[in-house]
Amino acid sequence: MNKPRILVMMHYMELGGAESALLGLLQSVDPSRVDVDVFLYDHRGELMQYIPTDRVRLLPEVTAYKMIERPFMECVRSRQFGTALGRWWAKKTVDKSPVPKGKSDIRIFSRVADCVEWCMPKIQPGVEYDLAISFLMPHNYVINKVRAKKKLGWIHTDYSTVYVDAKRELPVWGRLDYIASISDEVGRKFVDTFPTLKDKIIPVENILSSTFIRQRAEEEKVSLDPNPSTIKLLTIGRFSEPKKMEDIPLICKKLRDNDLDVKWFIIGYGSKEIEQTVRKNAEMEGVADKVILLGKKENPYPYIKACDIYVQPSRYEGKSITVREAQIMCKPVIVTNYPTASSQIQDGVDGVIVPMDVDACSQEMAAFIRDKVKQAKIVEHLQTHDYGNENEIEKIYRLAGA
Repeated sequence: MNKPRILVMMHYMELGGAESALLGLLQSVDPSRVDVDVFLYDHRGELMQYIPTDRVRLLPEVTAYKMIERPFMECVRSRQFGTALGRWWAKKTVDKSPVPKGKSDIRIFSRVADCVEWCMPKIQPGVEYDLAISFLMPHNYVINKVRAKKKLGWIHTDYSTVYVDAKRELPVWGRLDYIASISDEVGRKFVDTFPTLKDKIIPVENILSSTFIRQRAEEEKVSLDPNPSTIKLLTIGRFSEPKKMEDIPLICKKLRDNDLDVKWFIIGYGSKEIEQTVRKNAEMEGVADKVILLGKKENPYPYIKACDIYVQPSRYEGKSITVREAQIMCKPVIVTNYPTASSQIQDGVDGVIVPMDVDACSQEMAAFIRDKVKQAKIVEHLQTHDYGNENEIEKIYRLAGA
């Protein structure tokens, strides 16, 4: 009997939560049970080297797909004129109605897919897969450019925090056989936007390998600060609106005013404007030497190992990969009370949830930093529970008929 064939599609493999989640899925694949092809639109990113080519087959790059998110003039120079035209038309015709306060505008991503889809070639023409997975929206290409018995799209976003053209997106999501949600709360928020798709939702958590994370943590020796009395806080993420990193210097200043010797380390990249705001705020608050921007790190795990407490001060998350990674490394975790926080953290058991307001956040963080007994109980809980979840791959096998 032939093994089921699965196709997994993703944009690229830069440092990020969705990319790490894809890596976890691929590393959990049992090649004796399924044959998995991976199609990346663009073969770039620091995580490319960790794709387990002994378990999965990486398909060749296709220039038309590679250019979808490359700079416009690079697209033109590569003679991908259809893609360039589609991107121009998308920008010209995207819904430009005002974005409600507090929401991120993601309409252009799906509009670009609508407008360039016509000139994208078929993916693996002549091959029929048992299951085709689009790991990150937009999902147009898995629907119209792949032959498969079943098609699955993934939700990584809390849809209560984004602004979408729901009328335009509904037909795309509606043609999928299944929609994978990384948590129950993320699924509920998605159904609030697309209520007719409720029966397509299946829960599939981000797959993380405890063994892989702990092995990588040992690849490098890191010392964040030589002073043993300094409390070393760490945050990892993109400089972007959802991550709320611009508040870190303000919170750090209040912690230090509370007679706590803290240093707050940030691993991340992204918006230069937000990064500059973090630096400016640190200067204004007088903590430029206490809020340390470490830049992009290909391997963040030695830094998690070296910190005392991991902090996720976000406005919103789908289900934070870095929080789970810190729990795997048995670090006390502090998260702000974003909408999906309670779906990931049992407050006081495997981490703590603090208010998002800067003053209240700093007060509760200070109390937790001082409460060594509570920290020790959380660490003990983490040490006796496995926060890896490679068995989630069984859900993918079942969908593929393995």
